[in-house]
Amino acid sequence: MAKPEVDFASFAALDLRVGRVLSVDAFPEARHPAWKVSVDFGPAVGTLRTSAQVTNYAAADLVGRTVVGAINLGARRIAGFRSEFLLLGAITEGGEVRLLAVDGDVPPGCPVG
Repeated sequence: MAKPEVDFASFAALDLRVGRVLSVDAFPEARHPAWKVSVDFGPAVGTLRTSAQVTNYAAADLVGRTVVGAINLGARRIAGFRSEFLLLGAITEGGEVRLLAVDGDVPPGCPVG
């Protein structure tokens, strides 16, 4: 079922950016299997970290990957870790997250609209 309509201003308020994964670390303290992911969002934003339930990807396969993140939703504390953005992906019927991909060589920090 689709979610209710929102006005364009609500959508435009989200700061969606392209980033490049710098590092991926184990997160054994998390309640659900997750990685600690550090992403470079370019010179205007810098590096942000998140807890992401994307363990269907090997850590080595994530490093260097271009991703999309929502960077202005506020930080959350997850099992003592400060998660600073939301890594975006499609959620399959089985609950697996498939990360959004960006075509071409898009530099970190580019806005998504």
